[in-house]
Amino acid sequence: MDKAVFGAGCFWGVEAAFRSLKGVKATSVGYTGGTMESPTYEDVCSGTTGHAEVVEIEFDPSEISYDDLLETFWACHDPTTLNRQGPDVGTQYRSVIFVSGPEQDAAAHASKVRLEAAANTSGSIVTEIASLGSYWLAEDYHQQYLEKRRMRIL
Repeated sequence: MDKAVFGAGCFWGVEAAFRSLKGVKATSVGYTGGTMESPTYEDVCSGTTGHAEVVEIEFDPSEISYDDLLETFWACHDPTTLNRQGPDVGTQYRSVIFVSGPEQDAAAHASKVRLEAAANTSGSIVTEIASLGSYWLAEDYHQQYLEKRRMRIL
């Protein structure tokens, strides 16, 4: 199994988008990219921790590739909006790919270049690509939030 970590706005919808993919074995939502240890949802929403809301995906690379996950990442949000997705505004909602190692880093950069070259976006891609540091699991009530409430994403 491999892991991938993406931030693309509110983690509820992002998690739901990835949970439905064949080859994704588990997901969790949490926080990374900031300076505070063991942040809470309230801490992250304050905008002072530097953390992003993210989804961690455990996947079987023999069933789904990291490149396939990147395609879903790009498709599930607007990578041209800085620090916002829909009504959610703040650095915690930024578009970011957290990479683990040189292979993920190269794949993430290559996918971003391909998207920029495709010219089918309405603006510049603002997505960050950063090394994954500590990942902090979000509170239980955030895990599979939409699924537990039988809500669907558009």
